[in-house]
Amino acid sequence: MHEPTVSRRDAASTIFNLPGYRVIDAVDLPDVGRRVTVASTDPPGCPGCGVIATKVHSRRLQRVRDVPVAGAVEVVWAKRRWFCSEPRCGRGTFAEATRQVPRFARSTRRLKDQVVAAVIVSGRAAAEVARAHQISWWLVQSALTSAAVMLPDVDDVVVTRLGIDEHRYRSVRFFRDQSGAWRRYEPWMTTLVDLTTGQVLGVVQGRDSTAVVAWLAERSPAWRERVQVVAIDPSAAFRKALREHLPLAAISVDKFHLVKLGHDMVTRVRQRLARQQHERRGRKNDPAWAHRLLLLRGADTLSERAWARLDRVFATDDPTDELSAAWAIKEQLRRLLTVDSLADAWEERMRLGYYVMVADMPETTALYETVVAWWDAIEVLVVTGATTAKVEAANTGIKQIKRTGRGFRNPQNYRTRILLTSAARSAA
Repeated sequence: MHEPTVSRRDAASTIFNLPGYRVIDAVDLPDVGRRVTVASTDPPGCPGCGVIATKVHSRRLQRVRDVPVAGAVEVVWAKRRWFCSEPRCGRGTFAEATRQVPRFARSTRRLKDQVVAAVIVSGRAAAEVARAHQISWWLVQSALTSAAVMLPDVDDVVVTRLGIDEHRYRSVRFFRDQSGAWRRYEPWMTTLVDLTTGQVLGVVQGRDSTAVVAWLAERSPAWRERVQVVAIDPSAAFRKALREHLPLAAISVDKFHLVKLGHDMVTRVRQRLARQQHERRGRKNDPAWAHRLLLLRGADTLSERAWARLDRVFATDDPTDELSAAWAIKEQLRRLLTVDSLADAWEERMRLGYYVMVADMPETTALYETVVAWWDAIEVLVVTGATTAKVEAANTGIKQIKRTGRGFRNPQNYRTRILLTSAARSAA
């Protein structure tokens, strides 16, 4: 029979498994659960001089919040106060502190780590995690705030491609102004994402240039100089902010937003024709309205049956041929955004301009003017292929956070969860 020569913990301490502590007592409570009394295993060093203590001054019991271990557990720490044995130290006595329970703490580190993982990694609501661990919502939020402080500084993250897009973080609200009239309020936030890793770098309030300018102004000059390409939607506010604080970065406009502008143009033309021809809105017995989603599909995705339905729409519900012209211009815009070279892009732009001139409709003219206004950004898109796809992916995850939390009244708490969740996903 061989006995281990190293010391080992007793069975109760091993089962409880609180690092740096040993179980000295455990009893069943009259109502439910158990009370476990623990004591620290190693003598601490004086916080003033660092000398290891050797003499105990006094003892007292302190309740500590901890994770449930095989059910509800009430943890009591037999906390000791020690004498400082260094004569030149001004601190006569001090209370012990450990890694699991630092000074002034009332909860173990493993409890805070567990609630942070439950909210950030598992995607659970903070209130539900608080109920499951029998702690307050404020403790969960405090653990999340402390974890967010440990995130690396944005200026230390090397970013060469940046993406910017907005999202609405609360539902639309209506309120009365001083004159008694109802006003609509949409609370927007802007997300800034590293397009290389997909990590959310910042979330600022609002969707105008002021918020983005303030965030970029906080970055170091070296960080701003490293940014080479910025992908945005066709937003004049974002472009203004970038030209002011990232003058050396090339601006790429997102092609999916441009395609959406083409879809909106087709929809406006269809709605105008319905009012002109039928003097009413479209109805389900109108072929153009019944196949309104078919009009927005790409031509390269249509089957033979879909082509037949589309031809039937143009033949029966488009007497002026304006709807088919708008659809053709939309498809030409899609072809323009799929080319691989600047020469091909210019050729497709000239073809698009010719189609718009022949169509001579206000909707198509406005679309072409937008293409011309953003042509430099479109050329950057053709060369770099930078889009806001990863920003949209981040916004999808952000919306899930909002749904889980049933909305957020505090923007800072909302921002904390977004940054922690994104950092956890990027690390994984």
